Amino acid sequence: MPELILKPGKERSLFRRHPWIFEGSVARLNGRARPGDTVDVIDADGRRLARAAWSPKSQIRARVWSFDPDAIIDDAFFKRRVAEAVARRQAMPQLAGQDGMRLIHGESDGLPGVIADRYGDTICLQLTAAGPDKWRNAIVGALVKATEVFGVVRIYERSDSDVRGLEGLEPVTGWAYGEAPESSLSIDENGVRLGVDVVGGHKTGFYLDQRDNRLLTRDLAAGKRVLNCFCYTGGFSLQALAGSAAHVLSIDSSGPALAGARANLAMNPQLDPARAEWQEADVFEALRVFRKEERRFDLIILDPPKFAPSAAHADRAARAYKDINLLAFRLLNPGGYLLTYSCSGGIGLELFQKIVAGAAVDAGRDARILRRLSAGPDHPVALHFPEGEYLKGLLVQAD
Repeated sequence: MPELILKPGKERSLFRRHPWIFEGSVARLNGRARPGDTVDVIDADGRRLARAAWSPKSQIRARVWSFDPDAIIDDAFFKRRVAEAVARRQAMPQLAGQDGMRLIHGESDGLPGVIADRYGDTICLQLTAAGPDKWRNAIVGALVKATEVFGVVRIYERSDSDVRGLEGLEPVTGWAYGEAPESSLSIDENGVRLGVDVVGGHKTGFYLDQRDNRLLTRDLAAGKRVLNCFCYTGGFSLQALAGSAAHVLSIDSSGPALAGARANLAMNPQLDPARAEWQEADVFEALRVFRKEERRFDLIILDPPKFAPSAAHADRAARAYKDINLLAFRLLNPGGYLLTYSCSGGIGLELFQKIVAGAAVDAGRDARILRRLSAGPDHPVALHFPEGEYLKGLLVQAD
């Protein structure tokens, strides 16, 4: 087996069980390895530490499959890891009755570069690194076996994220198992029916990570005038309507996303469409117009796209987060609630809180954090891999 030799001192992160080995930590590779091949990880003193997937074109040169240096990385390995990840979700009482959930969350489930989301009888699979790309067939087979209990009959691969380019990988999309459904996909999320587009939708077709936060929105919405910014296909909006909001205005710059939102509302006859308003616009510009019009809201949701894909973009992203939160505070009624989120990996929770606090000060508002928010339990964060906690949010109440 090829040997990845670390530079002196670069074994420390592995002792902390962090699964990434960066280019600058590698002294040399003994032997030949193709992208995705398994390599022995050996420190400068010759100690065997782990087995990892080799990725010669990425700054992350290897991702650890196992910290057992004698582990055998084969089909049986992936069958075990996938089965364990699925079993953890089955054991979570918070997920009981949900037919939309993340089954595999990459490094936090011991499967770096593997994302698998379940939508009813369909799984959307995303492989973002060279290692899982090499083991595609084993991972698909393991998923088929492990999800029999859910009645899964098809798997769509959606390996088209930009990060694959950093691995030197081409996009891969298509049905990896089974055939396309005869009708459109949808899930029941806490009593609200929501459509899912695994082929053309964002991420793997939907934002499963916000499920619990959408339920919180429903709990807060009764009798309130709600503004949902960057609404996509209306997940937050429909939960607010289900919570008896007086009126919900939803804004997105994408016409197709708003069409999907209207279709979702039509799938839920228990919700009153007269209380829903949809607006296609740039959110920043729309909020500035609302300020001039002196419009006010009781509950504002900010769930913007990823402003900072990496720490290198943090300064520019911080300005965007500051701007949007400042506008929200100026539109919020006294005693109103702001649900504000960041999914940018380059913006940590501490920095995000500082940004929101600065926005409140500039808006002349006193405010307090009622809850810190994150993704649901089907998006676990391994203690040794804090990078897995990409979604952070705050529930804030302003005076």
